[in-house]
Amino acid sequence: MDNRAEIRDFLATRRAKVTPNQAGLVSFGARRVAGLRRSEVAQLAAVSVEYYTRMERGNLAGVSDTVLDAVSAALHLDEAEHAHLFHLARTANESGRIPRRRRAAAPPISASAQRLLHGLTGFPAFIRNARLDVLAINDLGRALYSPAYTGRSVGENGLVDEQLNMARFCFLDPAATTFYPDWPHTADITVALLRTAVGRDPHDTQLSDLIGQLSTRSHDFAARWGAHDVRLHRTGTKHFHHPVVGPLELEFDAMTFAGDTGLTLTAYSAEPGSASADGLQMLASWAVTNNSSAASR
Repeated sequence: MDNRAEIRDFLATRRAKVTPNQAGLVSFGARRVAGLRRSEVAQLAAVSVEYYTRMERGNLAGVSDTVLDAVSAALHLDEAEHAHLFHLARTANESGRIPRRRRAAAPPISASAQRLLHGLTGFPAFIRNARLDVLAINDLGRALYSPAYTGRSVGENGLVDEQLNMARFCFLDPAATTFYPDWPHTADITVALLRTAVGRDPHDTQLSDLIGQLSTRSHDFAARWGAHDVRLHRTGTKHFHHPVVGPLELEFDAMTFAGDTGLTLTAYSAEPGSASADGLQMLASWAVTNNSSAASR
């Protein structure tokens, strides 16, 4: 990824989202730009217009954390956007010292992580990397995502033999628009997670290849990619329409593994006594029947 272009587009799109009123500024006369002017951001961040202009043109090399914090506050960046700005600055400062590289093979999923995954017997759960490749999944998770696993197999200990990528499923598989009743929202989140991953590791060429493929094959992806939105995906609610059990409203919690593994465990649960909790029980029964039928063939 071109770091300077990433910086330029990220700062420009964030600036366009903040109105003078939101920033506590008085605006006079006609405005030719959406949101704040560069001079207004510079004023709010207490830097010169020339200095901020240099930043927005893609040069964050040597910019101090204090200035980054000030610009972040001026642009009303949220936690994910603030972290993304710092990741972009880190890459700018490393420019020329770190060669473009292909991402190393995914770190092995430890035996303890596999035990944890499969110990969540009442909860659909999976382990993914930053590219949204599902590397391991438990039985209930496999049942929940059965529309995405058509033609794919899951081997011993839930390790995925034919890898599912959540982004490819979302944008390239027609089944996704039925499986996700609020598909536009899911699509927005998916793109924001990939954009966040690019900020953290712009040298991952497998990630670049994935984004290139999605950009050329999906207009919906390309349009969202240009928004430069980023996101931290820790907890929330997700809606599914499962072909066997029908609508499900599930809460999710995403937990990253310690160390620089880039792996995240995501687990879903339902409000006790709710229709979705009943649906998960039905899904568990269906999974047992389905697995037994597959084993007997």
